[in-house]
Amino acid sequence: MGQLYNEITPELGDWITQQHLFFVATAPIDTDHHVNCSPKGMDTFRIMGPCRVGFLDLTGSGAETIAHLRENGRITMMFCAMNGTPKIVRLYGKGQFLTPSSAGWAENLARFPDHSGVRSIIVVDLDRISESCGYGVPKYQYIEDRPTLENWAQKKGRDGLRDYQQEKNLRSIDGLPSLDIS
Repeated sequence: MGQLYNEITPELGDWITQQHLFFVATAPIDTDHHVNCSPKGMDTFRIMGPCRVGFLDLTGSGAETIAHLRENGRITMMFCAMNGTPKIVRLYGKGQFLTPSSAGWAENLARFPDHSGVRSIIVVDLDRISESCGYGVPKYQYIEDRPTLENWAQKKGRDGLRDYQQEKNLRSIDGLPSLDIS
């Protein structure tokens, strides 16, 4: 059942935007360093063009995605149908991260709903779009997004988030540079 696409078709785009959860994988060049795979949700993903997507990078305990994109740009996103027809879609490409001081920040940020704790926007130019069956993916029912991260970021406030990022997000777990906070 595997299928390759040259671009995100309207039908595929509709399916992608209906998913409440996706996964992001990146890896450093050094094979002794760690591959990262992170779950994402909270209405943070957008299709920006037929071969371009983006997602909000919210403040968290690590900054692996940014560090790996800074080093080599490789990124894969995976969407799985948790209900309905079984399907998996993978989006492969080269990514970059935008921060508030980057050109294009404001117009890209306007594509997303407001979220507290946004530290970057990941923008990915896709070079491979694939679909496979997903027959082995169990069914799950979406109930709601958890408010915990949003509440935590709001409680920290702008200065508290900056301090947290300074302490926790300057380097990856393998010591690669990630955020530049000045």
